[in-house]
Parts: sequence; C-alpha cells; structure tokens
Amino acid sequence: MELLESIKNAGIIGAGGAGFPTHVKLAAKADYILLNGAECEPLLRVDQQLMELYPDEVIRGFEMAGHLVNADQAIIGIKGKHKDVIDILKMRIEELGISDYMKIGILPDMYPAGDEQVLVYETTGRIVPEGGIPINVGCVVCNVETALNIYKAANGRSVTEKYITLAGDIPNHITVKVPVGTPITDVLKLSGIEDFDNYAIIDGGPMMGPLLADLDGYITKKNKGFIILRKDHPLIVKKSCTMDAARRVNRAACEQCRMCTDLCPRYLLGHDMQPHKLMRISGYHTEDVGGKTNALLCCQCNLCEYFSCPAGLHPRLNNLRFRNEVTEKKLRYEPKTETYKTRTAREYRKVPSKRLIARLGLTSFDCKAPMTDMDLQVTTVHIALGQCVGAPCEPVVSIGDHVKVGQIIGKIPDGKLGAPVHASIDGKVLSITDRYIEIGG
Repeated sequence: MELLESIKNAGIIGAGGAGFPTHVKLAAKADYILLNGAECEPLLRVDQQLMELYPDEVIRGFEMAGHLVNADQAIIGIKGKHKDVIDILKMRIEELGISDYMKIGILPDMYPAGDEQVLVYETTGRIVPEGGIPINVGCVVCNVETALNIYKAANGRSVTEKYITLAGDIPNHITVKVPVGTPITDVLKLSGIEDFDNYAIIDGGPMMGPLLADLDGYITKKNKGFIILRKDHPLIVKKSCTMDAARRVNRAACEQCRMCTDLCPRYLLGHDMQPHKLMRISGYHTEDVGGKTNALLCCQCNLCEYFSCPAGLHPRLNNLRFRNEVTEKKLRYEPKTETYKTRTAREYRKVPSKRLIARLGLTSFDCKAPMTDMDLQVTTVHIALGQCVGAPCEPVVSIGDHVKVGQIIGKIPDGKLGAPVHASIDGKVLSITDRYIEIGG
C-alpha cells in the first residue's frame, strides 16, 4: 500500500480527461488491468508519442498499477495501425522480462475504440453491464499518461506538468509539455497564431471536447489537447448549437430513421441505449419518464450527432437534456437483463477513423503533431483547486510563502474524494482564491 499512498500524494488523476482520482481506482481488485492507448479522438497525438518516447516508464508504471489491483493479466490496448509503437512496446516488454504478464491488445481503427466499455470488450471479450463500470466485470482501465505518472510517483515525483497536442487549422501542429497552471493563451500561441478573434477552440478532441467559452483559463491535469479551427468551420457551427435550438430542430425534423441507434457503440454492445426512441419522446411531447432514464446509458461519444444522423440533427444533445432531467429528479436506470450479448451487426457497424475525420471536415488537418521542446517562459501559474472528480482542495500555503516544484499546496478535505495539487514552478504564492492558487516565479 506504500505505492498507493505515493500515488495519492502525487495527485495523480485520470489524464485522459475524466479526472477520477487514481488512488481510489487502484484500491480495487481486478482480473485485468487495461492500458487505454487507443487515443481514438481524431487529431490528438499525446498517448502514442508517450508510448514511443518513454516505453519503459509507461510499461513499468502500468505494471505497478496491475500489481496494486492484483490483476492476473495486463493488456495494452492500442490500434493496430500504430505498428512502430507496437514493435517498441513488444520489444521492451520482452526485454523487461514481463511478457508472461503483459501483452498487446490490438484494437481496430475505429471510433470510439477508447470508450472504456468498448476497450474492455475488444481486449477481454467481457461486456460491462448497463449503467456499470469496468470493475463490474473485473477490469480496471488506466490512461497512458496516468501510467507514466504512476512511474514518476514511485520515484518521488508529483504531477506538475501536462502533455498537450495543438492541432487544427494552424501553422504548427505540435505536442508540448507545459507546467500545470500555465495560461491557456500562452499554450495556444505555440500553434503559430497570435490573434484568435476569428478562431474557436475545442478543449480536447473534436468529438467530445467542448468549446472554450473564453481563453482566460489555465492548464489543468485533465487537459489533453486543443483543436483550433476558424469560427465558420462546420464542426464549430455544430458545437455552437444550444440545447433549446437543438430541441426545436429535433422536434421538427427527426424522421425516425434510427441510424443514431444502429451505429451507437453502447447499443451495439447489447445495451438498451436507443437514441431514436429518445428523439421520439422529445418529438411527441410525451412524459415517458421511464423511457427517459435510458439517456443515462449514453456515453456522450457524439457519434450519433456528428456522424450517424443524415439530417444533421442533435440526438446527443437530446440525450444530454433527458440525462440532466432524470438526474435532477434523482431517477436511476433499472437494467432489464443480467446477461448481455453484442448485436449481430456490430462487426459491420464500426465507424472507421478516416471516414469520421472526413465527415468532420478535418482531413486536411490530420497530420503528425511531433513532441517539441518549446522555450515557453512561464513566470506565473494558476493552480486550480478543483481539477478532478470530487471535492476541491484546501490550500495549505499562505500568500507570501515560497514554494518549490512538486510541493503540495492544496490537500484533499478530510473524508472527501479528491487529489492534492502541487506547485508546478518555483516561486512565491501571490494570491489565493476559492478557485486558484497563484504562484509567481
């Protein structure tokens, strides 16, 4: 348990965007531990490069995580198209002497291969039950950067930096490492663009990432990348649709073709996630509360909205509206079966990544974003107190204190779920609010 405490003290959370505290996830017991190296969101390049550049560290961190959960087998899930990375991983696993414990699980080049329930099925053949999580079928899923951070924690290093991909309609497609708390605008300007008045920024991948409301924020441990596109790009127009506008359009135009359901990854796994039925409920003004609870099965992958619907409607936003509604009413989805079987057509309805990228209008931006050492002079950082699932941290420093990189500056409140935060640069505490600790270097 000494390693688990080190992971907790290092402030490690899910680095893929979910932000769940890793020390809590690794306190479980499982048959399998899975490394999510799918990175199925178009244009993002962090995980593949971390596995290529730091294979031993990623493998060792993943191995440590596997032993913590007493997993019998560790599987690295990675798309078969990444042949060079796969060769590196296989060679290092063999030379590290752990090939009897760890293996490569080849994933199809589809979206969303990185959805944790899809990953579990593709690598183990097990199906996570409706409304469940991987541990329900004896699996724990770990992100690549999280595994790297576990290795660092075992060697006394906290999470103080983040790897970010910059992609889109920009001169410089790059992946960079920056201190947590760096102003987002400073990172965005590394793309080669100085004035963003005519651009919109997607925080994360183009499918699930939201639009940044403003650029005045700061890098957190959850950021993975930024997609920079002109404001008139069709994807930006689509993401700019409001819930009310989507509701009106959906009611007026849905023709119940059920393409949103036929290509839904959770439906294809055997779940009762049927977006076309939720669209029907919306269209006919019914108060079918029981039917609305099915929205809780939606993984918000956006495939129905950005790829499946031939009319360009908004089934995902419809799912989200109903999800919020039933959550406010404290309703829960009640599974209708205890056994699950994939739909017969699943093998023929996997959405190829290249076709998805073309549908999104991103083909010309689908290029390498190499890891680059940038001389980013960060003199001031704002460390967010709330960076993960759970309660915000409580400051343990005062204004005027001098801090060092890696020093804990915010602790988890007693009895709460969370992860501590650390100084990402040497400097002086300049201010403390209910949201940030500002450090000047």
